[in-house]
Amino acid sequence: MTDTKTVLIDRHPGRSAQTIGMARVLGTDPDLIHEPSVGVVGTKGDSQCYLGVQEKVEAIHACLKGRIGKGEGQLKLRLVQPEFTIATSDGIRNGTREMRYSLIGREVTNDALCEHLEATGLAGTIAVVACDKPPVGTLAALLEHNLPSIIMSDGPIHPGQDPKTGEALDIVSAYQVAGNPDPEFRHHIACHACPGIGSCGGMFTYNTMQTFIGVVGMQPLHMVAPASDDRRRVEQFPGELVDLLANLIDKDLKPRDIVVRDSLRNAVIVAMAVGGSTNVTLHAPEIARAAGYADFWREVMTPEEFNHLSQHVVPVLTDARPYGKYSMVDIDRVGGVQMIVRELLDAGLLNGEVMTCTGETLAGQVARLEAKPVDGTIVYPVARPYKPTGGLRVLGGNLSPDFSAILKLAGVEGGLDGNVFRGQARVFEGERHLLEALDKTPDSFQDKDMIIVRYEGPSGAPGMPEMLDPTSRITALCRERGIVVALMTDARFSGGSVGLVIGHVGPEAALGGPIAFIEDGDEIVVDLNTNALNCPALDDAATLSARKSAWEKVVADNGGVHPNCGAADTRLLHRARHTAVPAIRGGGLHPNREVWVRSPREAARSGFVPANRHRPETKKAF
Repeated sequence: MTDTKTVLIDRHPGRSAQTIGMARVLGTDPDLIHEPSVGVVGTKGDSQCYLGVQEKVEAIHACLKGRIGKGEGQLKLRLVQPEFTIATSDGIRNGTREMRYSLIGREVTNDALCEHLEATGLAGTIAVVACDKPPVGTLAALLEHNLPSIIMSDGPIHPGQDPKTGEALDIVSAYQVAGNPDPEFRHHIACHACPGIGSCGGMFTYNTMQTFIGVVGMQPLHMVAPASDDRRRVEQFPGELVDLLANLIDKDLKPRDIVVRDSLRNAVIVAMAVGGSTNVTLHAPEIARAAGYADFWREVMTPEEFNHLSQHVVPVLTDARPYGKYSMVDIDRVGGVQMIVRELLDAGLLNGEVMTCTGETLAGQVARLEAKPVDGTIVYPVARPYKPTGGLRVLGGNLSPDFSAILKLAGVEGGLDGNVFRGQARVFEGERHLLEALDKTPDSFQDKDMIIVRYEGPSGAPGMPEMLDPTSRITALCRERGIVVALMTDARFSGGSVGLVIGHVGPEAALGGPIAFIEDGDEIVVDLNTNALNCPALDDAATLSARKSAWEKVVADNGGVHPNCGAADTRLLHRARHTAVPAIRGGGLHPNREVWVRSPREAARSGFVPANRHRPETKKAF
């Protein structure tokens, strides 16, 4: 007797017509249209970060097509056409209101891929990713779909070079000269900072997250660092990726078998060791959520543990931009990410037993790749590191009761006396007012100013823009005048930002967080001995009550939204205004925000977090 389900699926002429047509158009066997489907996905955008993606997608698609069929050794699968998501160029949009769409782009990528993966029923996926938000959205979608998948980054750009001085340049170089009074010089740097194709080349957010994705197990380690124009990406890696995907399908090895607690911990530790971007503390909770962990900061790594590792256990090993000299292509030249992982494994700082997309353990993959010892110039040994403590620190205190504030310690260039900074608050109600002051009255900034930029958080902006433009100008100003000007904000930073800059301060101003109650002239204390961010004036109950009451009246008189918040004048921005969760939860867009904030576990029961159907036990690392 014929199975009813088989008749409905395999013989329905309406559902078969286009699959037969597509098989013919793609040049594959129509007899395979009801086999499990496989395909390639990629990311397109409006900058050179994305220009190399399509070539890699097409090379992988051609390789898949050549392997599909009914013959011996072929993959008996249905091939679907490549699909692309869209993304915003962070580099072009920094300092503009369009930058609000950058982090939202992570969510858009997740949504678009969710629709493609689930509606198409992809049983195997190879993803090519570029820039820094789309890869995280891609990984989250693959984790939610939870069928065999693998990622390859498109690769970094080569550094530029100033033809007059020979100095290596990148996009941060261009942002740092934005305040220079000489328009010819500004244009000269802009013309030479970003040659060729590929994503940002320093240890900014892109390379931080590509390294993270490799270490967490979803990207082969040797595919992380080569440049976008490296011919291995179209001649060697596509065949390897198809072989690896076939192995994942054969072994039924799924993303949530790979992205487990200890692999997430490994990836965070490596992010510290490479002096990575502060954005990792936004992206790691979102990746963990998609992997089945409701609360990253309880189930994977506590803030106290994060700081202990960064302060006492994990040093910075890389001399990399923006705090050092070298780029990701230099790291590739001397041995790649696998070399960094080998050094940390040998030092006992990582769990090498976790599974990866290659079908090997992390340690097994490093051994097969015959990872080199560190070179000692670009990547340093743990015993003699580039910097003695890890690159990141999370802060609590009365300005950060969420314990969400993040400082990239690797990028601090001064201002800490005994690990303490004391400054006077200078408040700006939004980034544009700060940029205006930096443009028109740069001399008004004084030593030990603590700039406060608020109403730029996930809900307030809305969209939580990054602030590479003002932080770069402040860095240049401080270097020129020999002063220290710090900055704190409920927004976030580019991985290219350096200086004493603190982001993700939460709760954000738009939601009535303490940052909303700071006034010009208040003392602000950053204490890295206690990992606290404080405004002593707010310790006085009467002062706090009076300022909070005044703030609440302004909000009430404005219909429930503070007038300093940005306009939510598109559907996406409106969605962010009303559904963005705090930075400590990843800054993503999730319904029933109040439930998510109150209890991630309760939110998980409402469907925010995928049920983890299979969670292998692994040996605890740290």
